[in-house]
Amino acid sequence: MNNLTIRPEFLIDDETQLRSLCGETTDSIWAKATTVITEPMQRFIAQSPFCCLSSQNAAGKADLSPRGDPPGFVTVANESTLLIPDRPGNRRYDTLRNVLQSPNVSLLFMIPGVSITLRVNGTAQISNDPELIAPFSMQGKLPKVVLLIHVEEAYGHCAKAILRSKLWDPAAMPSLETVPTLGDLMMHHRKAPAEEVAIVEGMIAKDLDDSMY
Repeated sequence: MNNLTIRPEFLIDDETQLRSLCGETTDSIWAKATTVITEPMQRFIAQSPFCCLSSQNAAGKADLSPRGDPPGFVTVANESTLLIPDRPGNRRYDTLRNVLQSPNVSLLFMIPGVSITLRVNGTAQISNDPELIAPFSMQGKLPKVVLLIHVEEAYGHCAKAILRSKLWDPAAMPSLETVPTLGDLMMHHRKAPAEEVAIVEGMIAKDLDDSMY
């Protein structure tokens, strides 16, 4: 694709054109969304150890952040509010900085081995209220802040993407030797020598041992 040519006459820039090409949304699809976290959704979240959290800054620049902990790490405070602990990370604070500028967020909940997902859209706030933080202690350590997600829309998403990707199929998983390491991803564009990459890999391993919580 090094010689990629983007032909403007084929770019879609109108919803009517899009629907003419790809088809209309059925009433049942619109009807599946709700404005609260229903009881089955609460059970799904309670069994989910992983979700992706999207946010954007005031200029509309988007970011997607993985979040994970033991199943049920996202707490359903009530049918309209979720609480997510902010665990130690890379200290870029991409999500938190975005929320300070623009509260709109989206969540995608996943359960290992389960092909359906749960999507939640809403707005977020950041809190360091000790009473909200206290339930999220792990290994004797508390998060500095929690995210409050105010739910505006929630719905289940079908299994097609997971099934197409064979995400949970062990036979489809690549050999780890072929997958770039985090050190590779961080250092290749900096043209770092192999010994420097090795040092970074060591620092990454130590951080996983020392600063999981």
